[in-house]
Amino acid sequence: MPSSATVRTLAASLGLSRTTVSEALRGSACVRPETAARVRAAAAAVGYRPNPLVGAVMSEVRRSRNQMFRGVIAAVDLDESERPVSSGRFHTALTEGARARAGELGFKLQTFLVGRHGVNVARLDTILQSRGIQGVFLLPAWETPDFTKLDWSRYAGIYSDYSIERPALHSVCSDHHRSLMSALERLRGMGYKRPGIVLNQHQDERLQHRWAGAFTSYQRNHPDDGNVPPLILANITAPAFNRWFSRYKPDVVLGHSTDLIDWMTAAGAKVPKTHGFFCLNITQQDRPCSGLDLHPLTLGARGVELLIAQLQRNERGIPDPASTTMIPGHWVDGPTLAPAPTAKK
Repeated sequence: MPSSATVRTLAASLGLSRTTVSEALRGSACVRPETAARVRAAAAAVGYRPNPLVGAVMSEVRRSRNQMFRGVIAAVDLDESERPVSSGRFHTALTEGARARAGELGFKLQTFLVGRHGVNVARLDTILQSRGIQGVFLLPAWETPDFTKLDWSRYAGIYSDYSIERPALHSVCSDHHRSLMSALERLRGMGYKRPGIVLNQHQDERLQHRWAGAFTSYQRNHPDDGNVPPLILANITAPAFNRWFSRYKPDVVLGHSTDLIDWMTAAGAKVPKTHGFFCLNITQQDRPCSGLDLHPLTLGARGVELLIAQLQRNERGIPDPASTTMIPGHWVDGPTLAPAPTAKK
């Protein structure tokens, strides 16, 4: 059961003012060390737990007098040299969705950059504590993220990608497996019989092979629909693609980069007349095409909802166990698909 102890009751029992008790619990240097130790011991003895939003709320209310304000959420992005430039659009949409939903729920979203041109994680921890920020919304990382230097006893966190282990937090992400299986079934219904997929090796690994896993699962369940092996490389080049395309002759290519359309054309394909192209994430396209909308705006909004729910329940720290909320993408029509010639017979 939650403790009924408050700052008022602690102050009365210790013979101190509420201001002194409050300052002591916040770790203020204005309170003598021996007094602060006595307050903390009394608070621990009666199971007192502070409301994680009060400090941030009072600070902002004093500045803005905005009675709708309920707290500040930190959106944290990593500055990574190897991350594809095109992923920036996905991050921007995630942040926009998170900011809009946070505002609707009375919260302000503040962005922080960690890495080469930003602060380190230890410095971020100091900043968040000094500003009374309790909610942390982590944007997707290209490499394995490590946020263990944050004092998670003070924060609730959500990671907006498939999985995070350092530490293991609740996460919200696209349902890549379900989205691709649905897309392949629809392509089959359009008459495409030899789908081929092109994947960056690291991109597939960081999602625990959910793209490749869905594709090979589809092939096992449709043995008559060709047997084009996935092209999965650390560095996808035009010559490597041309060798694969010429040898296995897929009638529709699925991938993230729309450069593949140019390479298909150079190899003799006429998109969409003779071959199709399907983009696995339309935020990465640089021209109109058919593909999957992985809903970054919705993912940002849902992540903030889950984060605020933790704050309102006064849940901080590393969850045990961590959960994953997945949102399937949806099909977007475009000019790079047409019924395959075999479907017209």
